[in-house]
Order: sequence, then C-alpha cells, then structure tokens
Amino acid sequence: MPIIRCEEVKKTYVTGNITVEALRGITMEIDKGEMVAIMGPSGCGKTTLLNCLSGIDDVTSGKIYIEDREITSMNDNSKTNFRARRMGFIFQFYNLLPVLTATENVELPLLIAGTPQQEARSRALELLDTVGLSRRADLRPNALSGGERQRVTIARALSNTPAIVWADEPTGDLDVRTSEEVVSLMRRLNRENGQTFIIVTHDPEVGAKCDRIIHMRDGRIVTTDGNVDHIADEINQLG
Repeated sequence: MPIIRCEEVKKTYVTGNITVEALRGITMEIDKGEMVAIMGPSGCGKTTLLNCLSGIDDVTSGKIYIEDREITSMNDNSKTNFRARRMGFIFQFYNLLPVLTATENVELPLLIAGTPQQEARSRALELLDTVGLSRRADLRPNALSGGERQRVTIARALSNTPAIVWADEPTGDLDVRTSEEVVSLMRRLNRENGQTFIIVTHDPEVGAKCDRIIHMRDGRIVTTDGNVDHIADEINQLG
C-alpha cells in the first residue's frame, strides 16, 4: 500500500533569465515499510525530489500525497505541523546543536512539541540505547566520532515515531566502515519498526542494502528497478 504517491511533479527554478527544470514530471509510488534509495549523477534532482516529497520545498506543478493526504494543497503551517508529527530527517552534516549533549539533542524536538520533560528524557535515552549510544548520552557532539554523531541524528529523527524517515546523503561524511554500520542500523530499524526510509545517496553500497533503487537522470526517473545489484553497478559506472 503506497505511503507516498506523486503525480506529474515538476519543480522549476528561475534566476534572472535562467530557468532550470529540476524535476520534469515525476510520477511514482513508495509503499509503506519500504527502504528506498534515490540515486543518480550529481545535479539530477535527487535532493530536490526529497525536499518536494517531504514538503520542505513547494512544487511548481503536480500533486504529492503522503498517507493519502495531499501535502501540495497544504499551507506552510499545516505542512510544518505534518512534518513534525509524521516525519523524521537525517542529514549528511548532522545538524546537532554543539552546546547540547546527545540526550538533549534527541529530546529537543519532543520538548518543542510539548512533551513533558521527564517523558522526553526517557524517550531520548531509550532511543540512544537503541542506536548503541547509551554510554555516550551525556557527551556533546564535539566529543563524538562522525559515526556516533550520525547515530544521534538517527535517534533524533525517530523521536516522534515518524511514519517516514528522510535521509539526505547520511553516509557522505563517513568512512567506509562507519557508513556500513550506519546503513545497517537504518536497515535494522526499518525492519523492526516498519517505518519507511527514503535515502538520497551517491553510494552504490548504500543502494544495495535498500529494497529498491529509484534511479534519476536530468530531473526524471529512469527506473525504479528492484534489482538493486544491477542498478548499483550501473550508477557506479556513471561515477
């Protein structure tokens, strides 16, 4: 059953006399509980697609449905509230607050949402234990390794028990071994919790761990082939 559905989505950027068609009529579906990679050459529209699907950016035309709700018809406040309740985000450069501990970074979205302090703290500690950081919970980001920071980011993304987790190049700043650990963690969480993971990545090894790959080129979807090994090899050859 599709949790994400989009119909003829287009996104155009205009700067002066220059017009860039970032997305050129994207139509696709992603099922609930899938772990999907969005791959393709730099500049093909991967991050733009993620931002439009999640409601961070407005589309130029077309429709996007999340859990059968048309987010393209929502106003900014409605989209913000919907994201806060139903979505989690993982970024390449972590976006952790340096003055807060790992626990405080994870509990912050809960406190902003009005969760009582004790409940937020308990949830944060539970999530840090889930990602294997219970012994590092009191440390600030500058005392953590890159992989540990990304684990904190994953814990924070899960704090609101989202239906969908969006990850934009989550392993882009990590070494090979740490990347494998982070992707394996996301795969485990996906299988255990049934949450949908959408991952933008250049790394064929990341794509190979997903259920399928959406391959983009020049603002279009080339294929949504479920044969991850075949598509990963093709993208690897593209460089």
